[in-house]
Amino acid sequence: MAQAASAKILRVALIQGAKITEDRTLKRRANVTVGQDPKNTFVVPVSNLPAAFTLFEFLNGVYSLVFTEQMDGKVKVGDSDLSFAALREQNLAKKRGNVYVLPLNDSTKGRVAVGEVSLLFQFVTPPPEPPRPELPPTVKGSVLAGVDQFVFLILAVSIFVHFSGASFIACQPMPEERELSLDELPDRFAKVMMPVKVEKPPPPKEETAKADEKKDEKKTEEKKAEKKPADEATKKAAMQKAVASKGLLKILGSSGSKGSAFDDVLGNSTGGADIANALSGAGGVGVASAGDVGGPKGGGAGVAAGIGELGTSGGGNVNLGAKGDAAIRGRVADAAPEVDSSDVDREALNRYVKARKAAIVACYEKELKRNPSMKGKVVVRFSISTSGRATEIEIEENSLGNDAVGACIKSIIRTWVFPFKPDSDVPVAFPFVFSPAT
Repeated sequence: MAQAASAKILRVALIQGAKITEDRTLKRRANVTVGQDPKNTFVVPVSNLPAAFTLFEFLNGVYSLVFTEQMDGKVKVGDSDLSFAALREQNLAKKRGNVYVLPLNDSTKGRVAVGEVSLLFQFVTPPPEPPRPELPPTVKGSVLAGVDQFVFLILAVSIFVHFSGASFIACQPMPEERELSLDELPDRFAKVMMPVKVEKPPPPKEETAKADEKKDEKKTEEKKAEKKPADEATKKAAMQKAVASKGLLKILGSSGSKGSAFDDVLGNSTGGADIANALSGAGGVGVASAGDVGGPKGGGAGVAAGIGELGTSGGGNVNLGAKGDAAIRGRVADAAPEVDSSDVDREALNRYVKARKAAIVACYEKELKRNPSMKGKVVVRFSISTSGRATEIEIEENSLGNDAVGACIKSIIRTWVFPFKPDSDVPVAFPFVFSPAT
């Protein structure tokens, strides 16, 4: 018999022997269990009880009594008190497996014997919630009455000062941030912004020397191009004037009645008289006559002209002395280098350069053959890198009046590898004083 959900709650009393050991009003509607397990609603440490048995089942808002055939008890249903046997016979309790289930209502009450203990149950109205105790208003007082006035004053002043300061700072204009220079940046930021470049291994010596030679040639060509006169006609006239004033070239370029000596040789006229006039004052020089030559342009059998002992006077400046080729020799005076670092020993550097002085002198002697009177000073400035090689080679001073000597010296120094490994590039200035050997 289905019952509607009740507003009353279940009250259960546990009886052991002839004494009520526990009386509880179950405000929480849930299953009620009995047994030896501590998790049961009623814990009864009796040996003949199971570990847990659900005596009252709460389902869909209705309590039901659950019992077995071995259990004994009475339940008041309406106006009748029925035993468990009568409930089974009248089919009031429905069998479910090995137990019987009897729905209960608010008026149902009874007694159930479970082994050595008995339980009395009934439905009662839940007691009203006791009112929460409150202090009288005179005792509670107000919020301000419970605050210390001195502490409150300090708190109010502190809040006012802090908010005033924050408001003043917020109203101020934002200062402009000055951009830092690279010198002012910390090292760790500078390394991130400007990562250190990994130095590449130096190229082979041959490739470096070739590249430097090309650069020197290019610079020499640029300097020559800068020195070219803008007017080609002016250059030509200057060259003719210089040629006309030089020894035998003056003779060959002298003009006769019908042209120069070249015209006499290559033209139709003999020009013997003009050549004789040109060679007047030159000792030891004989001039072949027109009859001896046998015609212009060397036609016929002629007689060769002799030139004494190769000595001239008057118009020419050639004086080779003894017969044969004269050897041209030059020398370079010893000079101390200028070194701006203690990482490079000046004496060791001087010894290193002196051991290679022959190549430097060869540059000078090559140009000395063209100008035997050439002498002067060449100052070469370069840097010794951390690898020991010469870099940034420049001619700082050149009083020889010959750029080829400086270019040759630069190409030689570029191939040197010094026995120094400084921590940073070391600038060096090395002077070379050249003069012909006597």
